[in-house]
Amino acid sequence: MKKALKIVLIILLVLIGAVVIFLGWVTIREYRPAVVEQLMLPAYDEDLGDLAAGGSLRIMSFNTGYAALSKTEDFFMDGGSKVMPDNAQLVDTNMEGIAQIMAEADADLYFLQEVDTGSRRSYYFDQAAFYENELLMDGVYTYNYKADFVPYPIPPIGKVQSGLLTLTAYNFSEASRIALPCPFSWPVRTVNLKRCILETRIPVAGTDKELVLMNFHLEAYDSGEGKIAQTKMLSSLMEEEYAKGNYVIAGGDFNQTFEGMDTYPILNKDDWVPGIISSEDLPEGFSFAVSDNVPTCRLLNGPYSGNYQDSQVYVIDGFIVSDNVAVDLVENMDVGFEYTDHQPVVLDVTLK
Repeated sequence: MKKALKIVLIILLVLIGAVVIFLGWVTIREYRPAVVEQLMLPAYDEDLGDLAAGGSLRIMSFNTGYAALSKTEDFFMDGGSKVMPDNAQLVDTNMEGIAQIMAEADADLYFLQEVDTGSRRSYYFDQAAFYENELLMDGVYTYNYKADFVPYPIPPIGKVQSGLLTLTAYNFSEASRIALPCPFSWPVRTVNLKRCILETRIPVAGTDKELVLMNFHLEAYDSGEGKIAQTKMLSSLMEEEYAKGNYVIAGGDFNQTFEGMDTYPILNKDDWVPGIISSEDLPEGFSFAVSDNVPTCRLLNGPYSGNYQDSQVYVIDGFIVSDNVAVDLVENMDVGFEYTDHQPVVLDVTLK
């Protein structure tokens, strides 16, 4: 009996030691970006042309789901069971399909979210480089999720390098990573997302103004306080730029539905449920540019059924624009959730 107890004690001590070592390792290696980081601009080969007041442009926002959340997939955080696709070929096929959708939209700017550059879950493809090459566009990229090893679930997620990518047909004058509030505490924080805004700026020819672009992906799997704090910070930043006389367009994945938009009601309340955002959350001089012609996201509790009645869907992607930007068109593209769990939003605007 004493020998058995001794063995059990040794095993427990080894397990406790392993946990302590792991927690120490992820704490030391935790991704800790500064509140504001200046990002490297592309090495432009040529002058891509000027953007002028009165000029029009097209922007697409697209959560690419790290090219691993196509119509056949589910995800453990949404009530499914999978962590990653069964093979790299599926990720490669999804990347090709996403790039084709983007090319057909023929946008001047692309706001992309969940773009992996070195993650186990997407078989270590550098997706940012792939999209830049496929669209023949320069881009600015920043991490919002970077961890050497994410230990959950079983099998674990493993290494993650993922972030936001803004592709442009214009020359950016400046690009910044602006940290958003993180709702998680230690030790969960060490291997979790560090949300941010990817801010880029384009000078408006003939004026002292800039077009300020904010690409974002707000909190998803929190109890709600994260989304609220991040929305408040986004609103504050937009208000600050508007006060300078700049044009402002913010867009991405809100992980929130828009108050009053009830085309796709929440029928499945057992799994993931988005927050709600309203016009009262926006500063004066701003409005949403969103559409409900088709949903922009589906719940990943199982493969896509092929219709909106049997799969829980939402509108959680879109834009916010300042009132010196005229919205000519906002439309969600119906791509059947073929290559990712989101559908892109296209915005046509004119700078007043």
